[in-house]
Amino acid sequence: MKDIKSQLISGVFFTAIAKYANLIISLIVTAVLARLLAPDQFGVVAIATVAIAFLNLIADIGLSATVIQHKELDQKALSALFSLSVYITFFLSLIFFLCANVFADFYDQPELRSICQWLALSLLFSGITVVPNALFYRDRLFKAIALRSLVIQLIGGAISVAAAYKGYGVYALIINPIFSSLLIFVISYARYPLKFTFRFSLEALRPIFSYSFYQFLFNLINYFSRNADTLLIGKYLGMIPLGYYDKSYRLMSLPLQNITQVITPVIHPILSLQGKDLGYLHRVNFKLASFLALIGFPLSIFLYFCSQELILLFFGDQWEHAIPTFKILSLTVGIQLVLSSSGSIFQTAGDTRSLFICGLFSAVMNVTGILLGVFYFRSIEAVAQCLLISFSINFLQTYWLMYRIIFKESLFVFLSSLWKPIFFAGLLAILLYMGGLWLHWEQQIYNFLFKSLLFVPSFAVLVWFGGYKAAIKQFINRKKTSL
Repeated sequence: MKDIKSQLISGVFFTAIAKYANLIISLIVTAVLARLLAPDQFGVVAIATVAIAFLNLIADIGLSATVIQHKELDQKALSALFSLSVYITFFLSLIFFLCANVFADFYDQPELRSICQWLALSLLFSGITVVPNALFYRDRLFKAIALRSLVIQLIGGAISVAAAYKGYGVYALIINPIFSSLLIFVISYARYPLKFTFRFSLEALRPIFSYSFYQFLFNLINYFSRNADTLLIGKYLGMIPLGYYDKSYRLMSLPLQNITQVITPVIHPILSLQGKDLGYLHRVNFKLASFLALIGFPLSIFLYFCSQELILLFFGDQWEHAIPTFKILSLTVGIQLVLSSSGSIFQTAGDTRSLFICGLFSAVMNVTGILLGVFYFRSIEAVAQCLLISFSINFLQTYWLMYRIIFKESLFVFLSSLWKPIFFAGLLAILLYMGGLWLHWEQQIYNFLFKSLLFVPSFAVLVWFGGYKAAIKQFINRKKTSL
């Protein structure tokens, strides 16, 4: 048990270093590009990115989670899975390249043709990296993953900014994904040189296919749930509103991703070492949800009250119309942050079927909300409001199913872990609201610094004296011992 805890802490520690360094780099690169490129250019690339994400999902077909979960897979089985992924990815990349014209005509954006054709390279390298990359996580090489991510982000970001300054326009936005996928493939394959064979047998892998199948279905449903807004806004509301919406969503997602991607990639590889010990999983989930809520709900409040300052400071005055959408989406951060860990619990329990059911329910709710926002209310602000409601309903449904099916307990047991973070968030909301009434400068940077000075110490005090003092001391002592 102690070994698992130390590995979890070590994994989170190294992943955090890379992710937060990446956050700073990403913010700088995004801020520069937002001033050099127009909103409609970001909208065009957002459409192509959604298509690539979908095809990457098909190329994975649930293999990543399967390789991590089933540690008994030998070299022959892994090579068979690698060969399968190469065939699937090559076919998908070719189809995407040949259908670029259709995609561009559908959205009436001629630039999409060449953008999609170039991004077919990104799809190719990402797809054939699925199995080698999953082995990094299976073997818990979190330090290597962190270093790899940091180097790629630095080089890719620098090239993108240089290309934008040189006048490459919208193409500056696709350099990073192409370069990143290529470099990740080179590094992953150098560490795990799996053998490709033209003919292979999957007979020995049949027992794991049900796990992989439901994982794939969940990924597929989750994709449509998460990307229907971009596809529909781009088609029916236009590229400029999509540019504003995409920038709002991406800015909201930056802190969300750089917290969840520090923790969630570590959870499944580490918890899978414990097997299907449901009592252990229950304790981990309770503590993890409480911890993520402690970060997420106050962070939602901070982003909400600093929405104007963040948009104008990072992107400039031309992005002013993105502020209302970002303000609404920021309220989903806490919900999404806690919900991000649920998939790892379902995976570790071996219940990808329930995970698929949650994904299906989530997709129906999210897509319904997006359709209402696009076709009935016809505004990106309405889409954001509908998503806030659907995320809240999905949150309750997911944990109700988890506690009913896996842990055989009431949802109220889980909700009891959230009252303290929600109470803290309420206090911070009052403090930031009152602070905004007292002082307000014309310079956005002063407003942001003032609100940050209110938020950071208050948040630290609430955490320290709110029952997390012992846990923080224990974490600090462990890090001192490990160093």
